[in-house]
Amino acid sequence: MYRLFSAIALPDQIAQRFAFMGGGVPGARWVAAENLHVTLRFIGDVDTRTADQVHASLQEVPFTSFDLELRGIATFGERKPRLLYVGVAPSAELSALYARINAAHARAGLYPPNERRYVPHVTLARLKNSPRDRIGAFIAANNILALPAFRVEQFVLMSSHRTASGASYLTEACYPQS
Repeated sequence: MYRLFSAIALPDQIAQRFAFMGGGVPGARWVAAENLHVTLRFIGDVDTRTADQVHASLQEVPFTSFDLELRGIATFGERKPRLLYVGVAPSAELSALYARINAAHARAGLYPPNERRYVPHVTLARLKNSPRDRIGAFIAANNILALPAFRVEQFVLMSSHRTASGASYLTEACYPQS
């Protein structure tokens, strides 16, 4: 079984900057620099045959490089924050890539994505019973974050592996500009 998702990997310089921000929020499990990414489509647990279909469908996705900007920090989970993340500035190119990936997966017979609206982001930390005041202080201290845009020259298929210290991700395939 494979637990798969497609993503945009972050440049090392940006990932390291986010990793250095980690800390100051009790109950937060910070994501390691090498695991930071923007998820395009979570696919889930699949067998080898389906994993091959996913890979084949992603090879068909037309892709042209584009710039992406990360900015602002927020949480998911209004009443009980469960995730601390960096936002992605609106991007027509990113939205189009997301739509093309979903269309390719549909042609391959994969289930459509869940009903939630796609909110591109970079997960910084998973939160468990973190004090709201500490989360708020972290956001206030870091929310002016606005990095220069970076060039997205490929997207990737990644697998997720659960470990005692959290998930680790492995790049299974890269899909460069077509």
